[in-house]
Amino acid sequence: MFSFKNDYSEIAHPRILQKMLDTAYIQADGYGLEEFTYEAQDIIKKKINEENVDIHFVSGGTQANLITISASLRAHEAVVAAESAHIVVDETGAIEATGHRIYTIPTSDGKIRPEEVKSVFEENHDTNFAPYPKLVYISNPTELGTVYDKNELKAIHDCCKELGMYLFVDGARLACALTLDDVDIKFEDLPKVCDVFYIGGTKNGALYGEAIVICNDNLKPFFSWSIKQRGGLLSKTRVMALQFTELLRDELYLDLGRHANELAKILTEGIKEAGYSFFVDSPTNQVFPVFPNEIMDKMLEKYRFQTWTAVDDKTTAIRLVTSWATPKEVCCEFVEELIRISK
Repeated sequence: MFSFKNDYSEIAHPRILQKMLDTAYIQADGYGLEEFTYEAQDIIKKKINEENVDIHFVSGGTQANLITISASLRAHEAVVAAESAHIVVDETGAIEATGHRIYTIPTSDGKIRPEEVKSVFEENHDTNFAPYPKLVYISNPTELGTVYDKNELKAIHDCCKELGMYLFVDGARLACALTLDDVDIKFEDLPKVCDVFYIGGTKNGALYGEAIVICNDNLKPFFSWSIKQRGGLLSKTRVMALQFTELLRDELYLDLGRHANELAKILTEGIKEAGYSFFVDSPTNQVFPVFPNEIMDKMLEKYRFQTWTAVDDKTTAIRLVTSWATPKEVCCEFVEELIRISK
């Protein structure tokens, strides 16, 4: 059974594994104080065309979110996020466990707007009986596969600056956002439209690892202390760093994201051909078709995927996720099987 459950089922791109083999016996200092980490940091700075950033490597997305948010906020400050955000529904209350409240915004497409951020701020900033809204968390793409373009990010960032807040962009699937033909967001835009973001590796060809990029000078001091305190500072930081060197030294990172998007498009077009609708219009590698329950059950006999939410008594929205390694023929076979059983 082929799995469409996530985009980290495969271990890592062969080039990364080969890089690990090639450097396995080279000795280096620990905790990121060595040439492998310095090289990766330099490559990222060139890729985003910005030297005045601090770059830190951690092992996963939840860790990146937990460390970044807890390091950015004082004890009485809070986060603003979509109700579907990863920090709200998929991180076991990690942010709340640090003592920070998350103000959630209802959303049908996973995205939040400046006016919604402003509304949350206005309701909660002038009373010491409520946590003070200080940081906006978004992911790009969102948990529903939708994407913020450059103007949307700039509008949220401008709103945050006006209100004295920070904007943090979760980039777990960033490659999928950067490789859409009709979305004008590039690597070099990111430092201009947020205060901190991370480049996701785990879901785009790396064994594990995320690269946190701090753009706002106010967030840079003592950040590495927070990484250590939260258990995120690995003695073999080099293992994460060399993966980003390999992913970003050419176009591999973007090529892998583009592949995931293109394979998702095959699924989307085939599902439309079979006559089915979608829970949300996602242009990236997460596809949310709505199937009659009997069709869903038949497809589950041959494929693994996540049931997302019941739409009514007879239909269910599911989630199909393609990855950097998903074979084209499997997506074509999925569509053919769907059309066959739908006749």
